Amino acid sequence: MKARGERIAVMTAYDVMFSRLLSEAGVDMILVGDSLGQVVMGLPSTIPVTMDHMVHHASAVRRGAPDAFVVLDMPFLSYQVSPEEALRNAGRALQEAGVDAVKLEGASRPVLDAVARIVEAGIPVMGHVGFTPQSVHALGGYRVQGRGNEAADRLLHEARALEEAGCFSIVLELVPAPLAERVSGELRIPTIGIGAGPGCDGQVLVVYDALGLNAGFRPRFLKRFADLEGEARRGIEAYLGEVRAGTYPGADHSFEDDR
Repeated sequence: MKARGERIAVMTAYDVMFSRLLSEAGVDMILVGDSLGQVVMGLPSTIPVTMDHMVHHASAVRRGAPDAFVVLDMPFLSYQVSPEEALRNAGRALQEAGVDAVKLEGASRPVLDAVARIVEAGIPVMGHVGFTPQSVHALGGYRVQGRGNEAADRLLHEARALEEAGCFSIVLELVPAPLAERVSGELRIPTIGIGAGPGCDGQVLVVYDALGLNAGFRPRFLKRFADLEGEARRGIEAYLGEVRAGTYPGADHSFEDDR
């Protein structure tokens, strides 16, 4: 798709219902992100998310989208301990959840070694540079990465290193648009942007955010393509009103006695 100049549409989902909708709509890739910790589990960050959590949700996504290309986000400490531990957990992702690939954050030497080991075993790996949520404390919070010549050169070096280690694609998160376009132009593999401008080869958004189900989340990069939270509130209020008024259920929603 990159070679043909076709934009890659990726969305993040965590369950059967949304993965089915995404698959039926023709999404190019579904990412089961560790952002499920915040979006569906109510946790303060992605750090508490475990491999068991990821396998549980990715399995549901696979059942909802049996023919889609699904990537599992490897959670904190599932790949940093050793290349062997990383491979075991990546194997779990394929064996237990049935996904097609895994994603690792960062480009430190331990991560690059883990990428190489997983790829060597025949498991496709997606990289992730720029803002990496699992390193939020080390990065000093949710900040744009790669500003300034030194930081930009470092990010480009990281992206190249991930490509050389065997990644088939790289997520660029919270990166200045000109830098993301430069990285995308210099890599052979596709880049998937989130908060990285229009110069990437593809884009990814969390389906809950894109459909307006997370009204309190308002980053600059997010565009809401629907207002499902407003519609859901109206539906819930209508249900409560009819139950309390005794108008639901009516005859159309009740069963007759055939005797």
